[in-house]
Amino acid sequence: QVQLVESGGGLVQAGGSLRLSCAASGRAFSAATMGWFRQAPGKEREFVAAVSRSGGNTVYKDSVKGRFAISRDNAKNAVYLQMNSLNPEDTAVYYCAAAMQPYSSFTSSRRQYYDYWGQGTQVTVSS
Repeated sequence: QVQLVESGGGLVQAGGSLRLSCAASGRAFSAATMGWFRQAPGKEREFVAAVSRSGGNTVYKDSVKGRFAISRDNAKNAVYLQMNSLNPEDTAVYYCAAAMQPYSSFTSSRRQYYDYWGQGTQVTVSS
């Protein structure tokens, strides 16, 4: 079992930066692929980024490549999303998710693979 709690959201001007954190409880964290998803009002929840169990593999949504960076610290049971050059289209509730997959290099953009979800943190980017 993994419980996830996101933090770090807030209001920022276009061009600004935010760093989201996700704290995980449970000893299974190091065995989980971790992902960030987001959901804007009236839209489907969409993939943003994912990192493999060891942190060696990452994958990103095309529109955030070069602006966002996902990382993890298995010693602290935490995953992070550094977001730079934010624009109003990035406004959404951001969710942390954990996928309990057996492969150390596994990453995925597909929601169906993720077993545990946090409650989300709001990110609002003003123009």
